[in-house]
Amino acid sequence: MGFTNQTSKKCHALLPTAGSGLRLGGELPKQFQLLAGRPMLEYALGAFIESPHIESIWLGVSPGFVDHPLLNNLVIGNKPIHVLPTGGPTRQETVRNTLAAMLDSGLDQNDWVLVHDAARPGITPQLIEKLIHAVGAGNAGGLLAIPLADTLKQADLDSVIAGNIPHSEKTIPRAHLWQAQTPQMFGIHDLHEALVNAIRLEADITDEASAMELAGFQPLLIEGAIRNFKVTHPADWDLMQLLLQSTQK
Repeated sequence: MGFTNQTSKKCHALLPTAGSGLRLGGELPKQFQLLAGRPMLEYALGAFIESPHIESIWLGVSPGFVDHPLLNNLVIGNKPIHVLPTGGPTRQETVRNTLAAMLDSGLDQNDWVLVHDAARPGITPQLIEKLIHAVGAGNAGGLLAIPLADTLKQADLDSVIAGNIPHSEKTIPRAHLWQAQTPQMFGIHDLHEALVNAIRLEADITDEASAMELAGFQPLLIEGAIRNFKVTHPADWDLMQLLLQSTQK
């Protein structure tokens, strides 16, 4: 089945952009730092602008950054980009707040939203379209993810808590394990309600899919790409810079 059966449901992108990027360092949040000559945020924005099925793009930023010159100077394409002061103390709250603003703006609650980390500048229009075509024919939603290739070890918890060098307790079978990426695509209303409930319960949710799983959904796992990794540490930054520079030649 293709996406054509769901033409009445439009797709919108949501980029939570309120993080401080403390682990990476620098005077600015990492999403605004120059990576291969451009603010890192521009790469993800560009991919969604180029994706045919994306109708609009929504950025949830810290209130103090709404009028920042860096946002005014971002590359703007032929799609509406809404910059909202919906950033919260956590990523989940930023996404929840931005979803609420999207619903208040009059978007159809049954439309799709693709939530993507600004710190994943390796995303491409092709990956976005792959997710939309795979997920759009159903109702459960889904996300890009990568089957784990490395051997996983479980460390002893006491050493980890004490800050000591841990010991390996056992090997974790990896045949059914995937590493989550973004975008993660769900119905706007369904995701908003799932996040509201998860936050109320103080549940351990680390992405949108975990909130949806808590609500009883079983999101589809659509194979992504290694290049779509998250830039968290300085070594990630260096690797992504090499990747982006090689694709710009």
